Amino acid sequence: MAHIRKAVFPVAGLGTRFLPATKSIPKEMLTLVDRPLIQYAVDEARQAGIEEFIFVTAAGKGPLEDYFDTAAALEHHLEMKGKKEALAALEDTRMREGTLSFIRQDQPRGLGHAVKLARRAVGDEPFAVLLPDDVIRAPRGVLAQMVDAHAQIGGHMVATMDVPQKQTSSYGILDIESKKGRIAQARGLVEKPRPDIAPSTLAVVGRYILQPSIFDKLAIQGPGAGGELQLTDAINADVADAGVVGYRFAGERFDCGSVQGFVQATTAFALDRPELQQGYQKFLQERTEIVALRA
Repeated sequence: MAHIRKAVFPVAGLGTRFLPATKSIPKEMLTLVDRPLIQYAVDEARQAGIEEFIFVTAAGKGPLEDYFDTAAALEHHLEMKGKKEALAALEDTRMREGTLSFIRQDQPRGLGHAVKLARRAVGDEPFAVLLPDDVIRAPRGVLAQMVDAHAQIGGHMVATMDVPQKQTSSYGILDIESKKGRIAQARGLVEKPRPDIAPSTLAVVGRYILQPSIFDKLAIQGPGAGGELQLTDAINADVADAGVVGYRFAGERFDCGSVQGFVQATTAFALDRPELQQGYQKFLQERTEIVALRA
């Protein structure tokens, strides 16, 4: 199987659930502990061996583009002041020349449309798609797990997790043909089915490895749910030729596209940090006791 070298990051969304913060700050630049959401996705892609990073952006996303640029004046200032730790903190924000590209989407038209715009940059090879809203806490990055599995299986691959039956209407759900270990062979995907008709409880989350044939399907695909071009529809249209499998990853997913999920992720990642853990845990205990007394 071909090595997965390229990854697409759809980051053109408006982030309306985080207004007023996202009036002037791209949602992907909201800070989770001390790194923006987009950094977690990029780090995961790097760990998986990704070499080229393709961002589908929109107007107002300038700070995101600037974040991965060199900050010569800042770095010079830190160097002159001997602030080595602060300089080291900037290392992960540096991208090798020629590895980063930006494609403008004039307005949000669905995940399928965002992926479709990356056709020329991706070319004729399998590629990954990462949604920065889905932050996954795992000992080993989810995309790296998927790349290893994909090398043995091929086809279209989507990351999955088990959800309660009553939550199936919030996700794309796998229509399972067979399961073995972490792999589920699927007949296709069902977008947000009612719990009483959901074909399974394996929900798709924001990590994909796709064959380039998806672009041909997207090119002829009409609008789907919400009047947008849906990636799910294109994958379903390509099942007969490319196949689709779900990979049940090892890790804990946080929906950082919602305020609740973002706060939960902040707590989980803060408690993972040795220098923050003790003080933060004490603070949480104290606040929990205060809330209990008020109830």
